[in-house]
Amino acid sequence: MKLEEEARKFMQDKLIIAEVMTADFYEMKASQTAIFPKTQALEYLALGLTSEAGEVAGKVKKLIRDGADREDYELKKIAIASEIGDVLWYCAMLATEVGVPLNEIMKENLKKLHSRKERGTLHGSGDNR
Repeated sequence: MKLEEEARKFMQDKLIIAEVMTADFYEMKASQTAIFPKTQALEYLALGLTSEAGEVAGKVKKLIRDGADREDYELKKIAIASEIGDVLWYCAMLATEVGVPLNEIMKENLKKLHSRKERGTLHGSGDNR
């Protein structure tokens, strides 16, 4: 229980945040922390996204390489979750930059994935499956 409580504290900022977080609320709050060159926003945000995704991959790679006992494994998962939060921030800011709400991107992505599942095309490659 203690570890779960620490994780919850870690993931919550000093904001008063409801139990249910919506994509719209997150995008709005995240945009209040957006400091980057607006003239190259798309490029900056895309590079930031790939950088943060790389940090997620790096932490997972080190977990595989180094292993971990149960407690250390749980702590490393919290660190990975933190990096996933950074990935989410960049996704939200990219959504804002391209003018499509994150909520809509999420809906369209699920529609696409469920359509692929129904058509038996989840496996494979290419955008238009």
